[in-house]
Amino acid sequence: MSIKDGLLAITNEVLDDIQKEAQAIILEAENQAKEALKSAKEQADQNYQAILNQAKIKAENERRKIASVTEVEIRNRLLQTKEDLVDRAFDTALAELKDFTTTKVYTDYLLKLIEQVAKRIDRKNLVIQVNAKDKTWLTPDVLNRLSKQLRCELTLSEETEEFIGGCKLQTADGKIAYDSTIDNRLQELKPTLRVAIAKILFEGEA
Repeated sequence: MSIKDGLLAITNEVLDDIQKEAQAIILEAENQAKEALKSAKEQADQNYQAILNQAKIKAENERRKIASVTEVEIRNRLLQTKEDLVDRAFDTALAELKDFTTTKVYTDYLLKLIEQVAKRIDRKNLVIQVNAKDKTWLTPDVLNRLSKQLRCELTLSEETEEFIGGCKLQTADGKIAYDSTIDNRLQELKPTLRVAIAKILFEGEA
């Protein structure tokens, strides 16, 4: 083999080795790139799933929050509606009581009420307080007849208050007093009446 042929053979061998080494480097780079891409894709998938899960959790929390608020709001509105209906029933009752105070039956009721309270206090001198409307017909003659019947001295107070009806009685010295107005009686009965009215209005409701 000539020197020229020997150099060519060596050159070809070196070039072949370089080419093989280059191909190996390229293949390794490709493998590394594929691994990096695969790892990046897996990481991206994990990040995507994590973000999706967080979004689902947040959406569910918001849904529950909204549902809870809505449920509370509905309950509050229902309670308010019940209260409004009960109050309306009271307003109707008050209107009927005011109408009642314009009747002859009420006049008899008030006289009977004064008699009952006077007997309960059981003192010789009593002062009666009524509203301005009742004061117009509760005349001295009426009081005199009632005083003789009860065997005590009944005096009509000069003061009047804006109550629906009924009366207030007290001893002359003010040590014993009874509030027998319709307003006070209704106020005392209000809790019981409220339960009774609500039961009538919403009977059978779960």
